[in-house]
Amino acid sequence: MPTTKSIFKKILIWRYKYISERQFVYVLSVLVGFLAGLGTFILKDLTFLIESVIQGNLIKDYHYTLYFIFPIIGLFLVYWMKKFIIKKEIGHGISTTLHSISKRNAMIERYKMFASLITAPLTVGFGGSAGLQGPAVSTGAALGSNIAQLFHMNTKTRMLLVGCATAGAMSSMFQAPIAAIIFAVEIFSLDLAFASLVPLLLASVSAVITSYFFVGTDVLFGFKLVDIFQVEDIPFYIALAFLTGIASVYFSKMYFKITRFFDRFKSPFKKLLIGGVAIGTMLYLIPPLYGEGYGLINNLLNGNTAAALKDIPYNIDLKNVYMVVSMLLLIGIFKAIAMTTTFAAGGVGGIFIPTLFMGAALGNAIAKIINELGFSVSESNFTLIGMTGLMAGVLHAPLTAIFLIAEITGGYELFVPLMLVAAISYAFTKYFVSNSIYTVELAKRGELITHNKDKNVLMMMRIDKLIEKNFIAITSEMTLGEMLKKSVAKSKRNIFPVLDEKKQFLGIVLLDDIRPMMFDQNQYDNTHVSDFMKSAPEIIFQNDSVEKVMQKFKESSAWNLPVVHNGKYVGFISKSKLLTAYRNKLIEVTS
Repeated sequence: MPTTKSIFKKILIWRYKYISERQFVYVLSVLVGFLAGLGTFILKDLTFLIESVIQGNLIKDYHYTLYFIFPIIGLFLVYWMKKFIIKKEIGHGISTTLHSISKRNAMIERYKMFASLITAPLTVGFGGSAGLQGPAVSTGAALGSNIAQLFHMNTKTRMLLVGCATAGAMSSMFQAPIAAIIFAVEIFSLDLAFASLVPLLLASVSAVITSYFFVGTDVLFGFKLVDIFQVEDIPFYIALAFLTGIASVYFSKMYFKITRFFDRFKSPFKKLLIGGVAIGTMLYLIPPLYGEGYGLINNLLNGNTAAALKDIPYNIDLKNVYMVVSMLLLIGIFKAIAMTTTFAAGGVGGIFIPTLFMGAALGNAIAKIINELGFSVSESNFTLIGMTGLMAGVLHAPLTAIFLIAEITGGYELFVPLMLVAAISYAFTKYFVSNSIYTVELAKRGELITHNKDKNVLMMMRIDKLIEKNFIAITSEMTLGEMLKKSVAKSKRNIFPVLDEKKQFLGIVLLDDIRPMMFDQNQYDNTHVSDFMKSAPEIIFQNDSVEKVMQKFKESSAWNLPVVHNGKYVGFISKSKLLTAYRNKLIEVTS
């Protein structure tokens, strides 16, 4: 009876015979799109199931008082899953995917294909104030990477399939295939060339068809554009753009601040307890912060403010505009705090939907204020544009923001204000926050992949693969005679590192420098290495980026530079090996 391995081998042989590389990539992109769409459906359905149990008739009468405890239960279940079932750290979806692309050649561990599928529904379903887009992308990216590994695809194709899976997850989540492609290109810096465009299109369409198959046309945002764009509203849109920019800066800064606060606690259990109590308190006082928050967004889009604020446990006069505005702004402000606390406490989720949530609350509040002052603007349009501004600012993805909002709402008539607000909000936020929440840590470590292909190639290279160790070390106490006998005579290199007894790097000796003395035997016993050794023109540290190494070679004009770790000698890197490795990596990535 044939084994699975033998069957798979036959499939591979058949593929090599009858299907070209390009055609096979097309086939895999469709497969990846389908699986990403399926994974997204499972993710949403599990979350909905948990929420329906918690918020349904089973415990409906006790629900309000249990707001406090639900997040703690959810976070504890996630903690237990990580510790005893998965036994590995999951990380934040898009950030970890970007790191895998930049430093691991898009090699993603198998467990990430299911890790977020289990933990994200527990986080969000039990009240964690986060979204599902990040986990969906993480799951899809892991599927794309592992399928590419299964069929022994090269690095470039593996990266492309990760991008296809990302687009598929986005497409399935929002039923917005065009925005999904733009998201993959904008966030993951993919090339929008014909070779990558067709697979991205196939993956995106495959995923959205999968979504249609399981849930029909039941989209997350049940709203279609009603009010047209009015030219006279442009000044108000400009004002909204700057306000969403300020909100985006607040959102990002709050994320960084709360994350740093929780980093002080080394115990995951302590983080869980502190974070769980904090989230529970916020949910108890402001129930609309529960979960993703689609209900509030949809109600605001459809002009149903009363339904959006129905869970607020306070006697609010809904006819008092300023009271309603204050409550909407309060909800928006605390959404950023609740979301970040959810992550910092160990929860698994995404920031995508929380930005839309905050943007919707802000945009709707601003529209209400403008109308109260005697003007007439569309509250639904301002709600949409507010979502666009927050997404463009917080995620540093203005094109994704424009096309997503236009596509999911049919709001193409709003392209002018969408573009205006997205551009201003992005530029404003970029001035104060140079990197998005997704990329800030990667940028600090010099691991952020961008559209600069030269930098990307350098980033994907590893220093430890370039270090040469066939250099014979000498000590400063050695005489010239000892050095010639023990080192020069046995070495095939023309440079010698000088070390102390603890292997600490002291300097170098070049063969050219001692050549005049080599034939003067009178100096063999009287001259020591310390007399003619010299400092290296530059020193490479083992944690340096390859880009920095390249810069050191350029500035020093050296052909060999020593590598040091914690003061101790490791080896040398030669310019010729560095350039050869760069050329090979460039061919690998771009061919």
